[in-house]
Amino acid sequence: MTTQQDAKLRGPAIWALVLTGAASFMAALDNLVVTTALPAIRADLGGKLEDLEWTVNAYTLTFAVLLMFGAALGDRFGRRRLFIAGLAIFTGASAAAALSPGVDALIAARAVQGLGAAIMMPLTLTLLTAAVPAARRGMALGIYGAVGGVAVASGPLIGGSLTEHTSWQWIFWLNVPIGLALIPLARLRLAESTAPGARLDIPGTLLISGGLFGIVYGLVNAHAHGWTSAPVLTGLIAGSALVGGFVLHGFRNRNAMLPMRLFRNRGFFGINVASLLMYLGMFGSIFLLSQFMQGVLGYSPTEAGLRLLPWTAMPMVVAPIAGILSDRIGGRPVVAAGLAFQAAGLAWFAGVLSANVSYAAQLPALILSGIGMALYFAPAANVLMSTVSPAEQGIASGANNALREVGGALGVAVLASVFSATGGYETPQAFTDGTVPAVWIGAAAVGVAALLALLIPGRRTSTDRPAADQPAADRSTAHSTVKIPA
Repeated sequence: MTTQQDAKLRGPAIWALVLTGAASFMAALDNLVVTTALPAIRADLGGKLEDLEWTVNAYTLTFAVLLMFGAALGDRFGRRRLFIAGLAIFTGASAAAALSPGVDALIAARAVQGLGAAIMMPLTLTLLTAAVPAARRGMALGIYGAVGGVAVASGPLIGGSLTEHTSWQWIFWLNVPIGLALIPLARLRLAESTAPGARLDIPGTLLISGGLFGIVYGLVNAHAHGWTSAPVLTGLIAGSALVGGFVLHGFRNRNAMLPMRLFRNRGFFGINVASLLMYLGMFGSIFLLSQFMQGVLGYSPTEAGLRLLPWTAMPMVVAPIAGILSDRIGGRPVVAAGLAFQAAGLAWFAGVLSANVSYAAQLPALILSGIGMALYFAPAANVLMSTVSPAEQGIASGANNALREVGGALGVAVLASVFSATGGYETPQAFTDGTVPAVWIGAAAVGVAALLALLIPGRRTSTDRPAADQPAADRSTAHSTVKIPA
């Protein structure tokens, strides 16, 4: 290949990495940027623990249940077109969240933010994978994963700094200029592509949306109404039944949004279930730990964010190395090690937390968690894409992102329920009593994720070839049409 030809390939690839990485950063940041602002939001708008949970979960849950539908919309109507539409919705909803006069309006705006992210996010990996040559894909996806990891890790710091030095509204205003800049650049610099024959699975979307909402509603309201109350039992039972119906639909329907046959591939099964548990443990723990630092230890929002800096900074140092390492030795050992480090960090937190715990006692937990997050995020995207055929990369991306967000929503709901049952906001000691058992559960969930990561194949075998797993009819459409930007 000539230098001129190589330059022509690099240009679109670099633009794709910059644009999808920036969009991914915004969407991932909004998962956790709210956490250090929760005490300020509670003081300004009022609300109970359940309202604070919904401030987080309205975003993550809407994001989760519509992700795969968003991927299908992009496959059918154009990935670049829908990516831009998702960016516009996300940007507008961010402005609405900043202007919210009350907690109910904020929760509604967060739900619309989740809708925009659900359309935008699953298309980022597909657009990036299509733009980057296969020989450089591992490094590109490693950088992409690292950007997402930095966004998740830096959320508390950015949220805390903006909340203290300006106002909590600025955690949402931040997205507006970035979104407005990305929309025209995406139109000019990204190639349009579609997946021939893509179909929308409306029944599947309704089943999983209703099911997950019912389960999370039951978990969030269990403490306030009681586990045996009619609303909670109805939510849990009906939600579980609808999720079961979604799984059955995925086995029986040829054009299901999430074909359950993909989980027969142990690599796909391992990385996706590990991702769900990773987010369950991490999100639920950070939801409580960020409030613990302010409400119990007395730190300001900025001070709390700065003390999380070892967790924040570690992915920036370790993630590039992890991406290169995964290309050499495979993703399985790197992902499994990352999850093990993350579990150890959360376990350390649970073991040392007290109403007067010193920062020095928490520091090893922060470092372990930061290393673990970096080792997990950097190779996870490449591992995922290696388990499916090119025609199903959009489905795989949507499924993985959805399961991560489901894990985050369940983590906040489950760990907050444990917190409510064993402690509360009344005193520093009560908050500590609730936080410790909740974080132990978070550590256990991530520990199980580390074991599940060992299911990821070390090397491609004949039984793990994604294209071979497809029925002949599916392989006939294992390609996408691509249009160069006008």
